[in-house]
Amino acid sequence: YDLTVPFARYVVQHRDEIQLPFKRYQIQPVWRADRPQKGRYREFYQCDADVVGSDSLLNEVELMQIVDTVFTRFGVRVAIKINNRKILTGIAETIGEADKIVDITVAIDKLDKIGIDAVNEELRRDGISDEAIQKLQPIIALTGTNDEKLATIANLLEQSEVGMKGVEETRFILDTLKTCGLHNQIDLDLTLARGLNYYTGAIFEVKALDYAIGSITGGGRYDNLTGIFGLPGISGVGISFGADRIYDVLGGLDLYPKEAAQGTELLFINFGATETAYCLPVLRRCREAGIRTEIYPDSVKMKKQMAYANAKQVSFVVLAGEEEIAQGKLTLKNMATGEQTLVTPEELIRAVKA
Repeated sequence: YDLTVPFARYVVQHRDEIQLPFKRYQIQPVWRADRPQKGRYREFYQCDADVVGSDSLLNEVELMQIVDTVFTRFGVRVAIKINNRKILTGIAETIGEADKIVDITVAIDKLDKIGIDAVNEELRRDGISDEAIQKLQPIIALTGTNDEKLATIANLLEQSEVGMKGVEETRFILDTLKTCGLHNQIDLDLTLARGLNYYTGAIFEVKALDYAIGSITGGGRYDNLTGIFGLPGISGVGISFGADRIYDVLGGLDLYPKEAAQGTELLFINFGATETAYCLPVLRRCREAGIRTEIYPDSVKMKKQMAYANAKQVSFVVLAGEEEIAQGKLTLKNMATGEQTLVTPEELIRAVKA
């Protein structure tokens, strides 16, 4: 119940109509069979961006720029983690357990959650030899800069053709991103495996640095996903933002823009039928100017209307009685400062938008 598999089906179904490379974004609810808990939802929103029909690694670079842009605009500091399934395959070959690649990747992908001892125990339960597990330890524990880690892993995988291919792809992505002026850090993480077995090349995961939660974005390269629908050989790469987890991060760090949580900017006080008739054309102009505006529907005591404005954290209130109507003006009250100003409709719109 994700968005990538139905996207692959769509590409196959419309292969004679779409222009390759084909790019799309898609936002909708998906479901997971997990036991719900904090940060893990049974139903949640994914926001996906994919490119199919191109093998170019520039697509990976552009997707990482999208990730960087999104979280920079949110004001959330993140670490963008990158690895490559070919590197993981090369590691499995090098330690003599090529046929156990899925077991190895599933186990080491849990390193952050369960720790190295539990990962090693899981590897043993999956039938991986103690000798192979021992060879895996320095790879899992690699530290240093991205370039230093790449150099070390290249030495370790020099006898693995597929492993070296993964190193080359990763080096291209990292070197190209150096020229792109990213605002967030990008880390080569050789323990990153991603649970989905259809990834074949680069894999990505994004973690918030200032809030404890699981990955908030993930994705990677899949070379033959459309093959399950009878169209082999079409490569794709995509990322998926976990909207609900991102909301958790924004809420936890108090980063929601005030205007996102605030419905009404401007409230017209209702003094009766005559005053309402005077205000309604001005209200329409305010809405046309992009100001979120409402009028209190009932002519009740002003105290009740002002309490409503305070409860909704309305920024400005408009009062128009006999005196204002006689002058063709309105009184604009700034609810934060309490300041009241007599203004024309044009001045009112300028003041609120400012």
